[in-house]
Amino acid sequence: EEEEAKLQNGGFLPCPPCPAGGVPSGTALEEPLRSCRLRSEAERRGGAPVALPPAPLGFTDVNLNSRNTYEVSRRRSAPEHLPHGGTAPAEPAPPPQEPAERARHRVGIAGAGSSFAEFFTRNFFTKRTKELKPAVQSAPGWKLFGKVPPRENLPKDSKIIQQEYEARTGRMYKPPPPSARRKNIEFEPLSTTALILEDRPANLPAKSVEEALRHRQEYDEMVAEAKKREIKEAHKRKKIMRERFKQEENIASAMVIWVNEILPNWEGMRATRRVRELWWQGLPPSVRGKVWSLAVGNELNITPELYEIFLSRAKERWKSFSETSSENDTEDAGASVADREASLELIKLDISRTFPSLYIFQKGGPYHDLLHSVLGAYTCYRPDVGYVQGMSFIAAVLILNLEEADAFIAFANLLNKPCQLAFFRVDHSMMLKYFAAFEVFFEENLPKLFLHFKSYSLTPDIYLIDWIFTLYSKSLPLDLACRVWDVFCRDGEEFLFRTGLGILRLYEDILLQMDFIHIAQFLTKLPEDITSEKLFSCIAAIQMQNSNKKWAQVFASLMKDNKEGDKNHSPAPKS
Repeated sequence: EEEEAKLQNGGFLPCPPCPAGGVPSGTALEEPLRSCRLRSEAERRGGAPVALPPAPLGFTDVNLNSRNTYEVSRRRSAPEHLPHGGTAPAEPAPPPQEPAERARHRVGIAGAGSSFAEFFTRNFFTKRTKELKPAVQSAPGWKLFGKVPPRENLPKDSKIIQQEYEARTGRMYKPPPPSARRKNIEFEPLSTTALILEDRPANLPAKSVEEALRHRQEYDEMVAEAKKREIKEAHKRKKIMRERFKQEENIASAMVIWVNEILPNWEGMRATRRVRELWWQGLPPSVRGKVWSLAVGNELNITPELYEIFLSRAKERWKSFSETSSENDTEDAGASVADREASLELIKLDISRTFPSLYIFQKGGPYHDLLHSVLGAYTCYRPDVGYVQGMSFIAAVLILNLEEADAFIAFANLLNKPCQLAFFRVDHSMMLKYFAAFEVFFEENLPKLFLHFKSYSLTPDIYLIDWIFTLYSKSLPLDLACRVWDVFCRDGEEFLFRTGLGILRLYEDILLQMDFIHIAQFLTKLPEDITSEKLFSCIAAIQMQNSNKKWAQVFASLMKDNKEGDKNHSPAPKS
């Protein structure tokens, strides 16, 4: 029996049964550990060592009973693995009359199969779950546009902070009653400036009396400035609206006069003083295109049928260039195929840059094909001129005010004027004469600015070429450019240069403070807030008269001097 018990108990004899009233043998292992723990706690506290009762005498082989001890502790701490049903199967208890030694022997046999696997997979020490500390919610800090993250330390009470602050500074502060704050304030700016009147949060020191008064004064000053600014802007808006209403009323009354009185009797009334005054004030949009057509005239005798002919010719040329890129087309009036092809390609590129803010002339816009047709027909009608950058703006302004055929007729006759023809054909000698005539009146009207430009060697071609090529339609706002066109159709090329002098007079004070580079940049791109009233008041102040000579006389004298100079420098005839 002993040999059999050794085999069943791992080669060791089973532990003898405990005596009656004694302590189980498993407890003998726990007692020394408990005594060591109690002694260490007592020594850490600084007290005398605790006298423990003596452990019950008895021999216990750890190796003999370690497996059963851990098995018993495991069964006490947690049940066996539950089946899928969720309830642990009830193990039949040993009968009461069974001896303790046989019961222990039966338990050891039952756990022998799985004890080694469980021994290596089981933890010797029970896990201690970390106790989650409750999150400390501190009062949010003072921040303008949100809350700061909560702090770990608990904030002090506001009364304690205030007492500490008063004890440190020696000053007492009584906050104003809530009803007195922001009382009788008619205007409060919609910004964070109003936060200056807010009390500080409870976790910050309260404001002193001087600081509160200073903040109140600063806030009142900010409110007063904001009120002044709002009132000024409101007056400005009202003034603009009044001027707009007045302008609309004048346009409505002028339209009746133009339709009923002037246009039916155009030839007899166009030169009268009354018509010229109405013309200066600006043409009504409903009659603007008709007046432009009558003022420009049709010296070239172009008909709508002729426009259709040149348009069909332009479409055929586009088709031949796009499909075959033919190089064998016949040349028209000395224009090469390469020049015509370059003109057509330049038209496509320039149309996309014509009034880009309107989005009506770009590809896909309602007037893209129309503008393309007018410019293409003109390149076929005047191959000696072809297409020059800037023509798209002139054609676009005409298309906005006239029908397609009428726009082409006005466009062709307008570019046939001496000034436009000289610029678009890049006739350098004629362009220099126009610049010289401009400088004569520039020096007469704006001598200080003229000398300032001369000191930097800033010549008129730097800024006048862009203005003349596009007739100010690119440099000025569209409605203002149309009003310039109104008087240009009345007075001719003289008004183009008078308008340039008016622009220089309007910005004279600014230009006098600039150097060469800044002047060129400023005049290339004028400010967008320029108004017609200011500009035309400056244009009216320009006197186009020099030594009792008007523009036409000054220009004619320059032409005469140039011819005489050419004769003097011409070589003598051979004998």
